[in-house]
Amino acid sequence: MNGAQLRTTVLGFLGTFAILGVLLYLVGVEGFVEQLRKADGEIVALVVVITLGWLAAWGFGLRTVLDVLGVDVSFAKSFFILNGAMFSNNVTPFGQAGGEPVTALLISKVADTEYERGLAAIASVDSLNFVPSIVLALGGAGFYATQTSFGRRLRLATAAIVVLSVAVPFAGFFGWRNRKALRSAIARALAPILRLVTRVAPVDVALSRETLESRVAEFFDSIERVATNRRGLTLALAASTAGWICQMVALWLAFVAIGSPVPFAVLLFVVPVGAIAGVTPLPGGAGGIEAVLVGLLSSLPGAGVGWETAFAAVVIFRGAIYWVPVAIGGGVVSVVGVDSV
Repeated sequence: MNGAQLRTTVLGFLGTFAILGVLLYLVGVEGFVEQLRKADGEIVALVVVITLGWLAAWGFGLRTVLDVLGVDVSFAKSFFILNGAMFSNNVTPFGQAGGEPVTALLISKVADTEYERGLAAIASVDSLNFVPSIVLALGGAGFYATQTSFGRRLRLATAAIVVLSVAVPFAGFFGWRNRKALRSAIARALAPILRLVTRVAPVDVALSRETLESRVAEFFDSIERVATNRRGLTLALAASTAGWICQMVALWLAFVAIGSPVPFAVLLFVVPVGAIAGVTPLPGGAGGIEAVLVGLLSSLPGAGVGWETAFAAVVIFRGAIYWVPVAIGGGVVSVVGVDSV
């Protein structure tokens, strides 16, 4: 990690701590600590187990995508690669967008394949993970609306999901229909940047425009192979859905652990909406995701929890979701050695 990346990451974590500090101030330290003291240790341990189930499901999805791309890796390897991916996402700003380049390099090293294929694999997995999250969120919002009044915050959150469910597929479709022009544009933009990097850094990364266009074409070809393989798509989407459900179960168990269970239908809606905050310029979305989850859970009618209860449950949930892959993935990245990039 170079100096600029380190400064950006440090500033991101400072932003995370600031947001969490404000949340703790608003909630109240005493009330928050009191809620945490009530937590059942065995159920908290079960939250960690369910978190491993989420990582295993998404690891299987990654293995499926790699198999479609002609890369043969074991389930164990795909599980560790996925954790390495989550580690890079959680320690770099802007979530997946910040961690994908490192993840692609990790895949290329562990699976012994081209960088472009690794980038296509993780980009495909991230895209496929988007689909069930939107479907579950819309389904949860629809069901939840039949159980209680469709309040202002619920309407705003649902509107955000609807906009994303239309905008993201439209952008993907437009980019795919114009992939030849996009391929040339990317090559034109990258060539002078890489030449500049070569002049100011002791590395040889300068590539001709033709070579760059060829490598970008390989990336798009890999994406097309995934998109046109029905069996692979079905398995990957099923694995992604299972992973999202594991996350929802983990948050539900976090509330059970402190003796304040909430309706599961609420979590169908809340968890995917919280994940949207992962696009904030914070490492892994930490801070932003917690704020969104606490805000929704403490304000939605029918959830029946206060600020301190919501924050305590979210801390237990996010403690597992964030730190388990960081612990496992950090070891993976250290062993493979991609952290020097």
